[in-house]
Amino acid sequence: MPSLDALPKTIRTEAELDELMACPGAELIETMKRLAGDIAILGIAGKMGLSLGTLAVNAIKAAGLRKQVYGVSRFSDPTAIAALEKAGVVPIRCDLLDRTATSALPKVPNIVFMAGRKFGTVGEEALTWAMNTIVPAHVCEHFSKSRVAAFSTGCVYPLVPTGSIGSVEEDRPDPVGEYAQSCLGRERTFEYFSRINGTPVCLFRLNYSLDLRYGVIHDLARTIWEGRTVNRNVGYFNAIWQGDANSQALRALEVCASPPAVLNITGPEKISVTASAETLGRLLDKPVTFTGAPCATAYLNNASRSHRLFGYPRVPLAQVIDWTAEWIKQGGRSLGKPTHFEVSNGKY
Repeated sequence: MPSLDALPKTIRTEAELDELMACPGAELIETMKRLAGDIAILGIAGKMGLSLGTLAVNAIKAAGLRKQVYGVSRFSDPTAIAALEKAGVVPIRCDLLDRTATSALPKVPNIVFMAGRKFGTVGEEALTWAMNTIVPAHVCEHFSKSRVAAFSTGCVYPLVPTGSIGSVEEDRPDPVGEYAQSCLGRERTFEYFSRINGTPVCLFRLNYSLDLRYGVIHDLARTIWEGRTVNRNVGYFNAIWQGDANSQALRALEVCASPPAVLNITGPEKISVTASAETLGRLLDKPVTFTGAPCATAYLNNASRSHRLFGYPRVPLAQVIDWTAEWIKQGGRSLGKPTHFEVSNGKY
């Protein structure tokens, strides 16, 4: 297993990438020693779930413990089941929209909630609201005695001036568009059940996660590599390496509270689209062309609270940029899931 204290210069294969993201740091291993009981990851078949599940298994092994990690999903892609089993995660098929099926899940004391819907919201608004509000209600009813680290998004905040420090957890949500509104609905559902049942919850407001196969840096690099124009209408963004986000999600189980704790999860930088694109252009040896001028506002989140709790991300942004450029040059795979970071009207 690679060490997080000696990051590789390049990542050439998906196996290397997955192994690095599943490498637990000392702090996460200590968290597993303190955390009582098994873990279930709901919605594990998404773009972050497999790496998070594998990280949890590896941290438990490194701690010398015997805990089970369950992975719950509909599993529309059956290959995900084999990948989870290989990693040591126990897969469970379940449609979380089905209340009866959800009530049959094992009552695990630690829940990481990743289920939700984003892409394709336009034209499917009703399904988006169902996934983002009804599913949490089913989960909260069944796991009322569990700790729940519930993934959310920084998009529940309003757009803020690019010269500001970014939204902090005390800021009142004011989501733009139905997707973001439904995400606030998800948070309010967790908050309601947390207050009436005393369920410890942490609302994990993430934006944006970076993997070499997807993420804002990947989107910019692929755009430049393919000779397309970079849209910089949204001029700034925040981001965090997926391995760091996964580790913080598991560590967030220790800070769950009732009423819910709230954490912004992202890196410390306010990242310029223009500067990032120009750096990628140099690394890719490709010209960069832009369209639009940066507007005065963006989704920017201040994650100082989580940095005080968990420390700064172990993988710096500059390293992710270098890795991504090399990944694109060698023909590395894309998940084909654009972040739509350039969208500021809430229509995804």
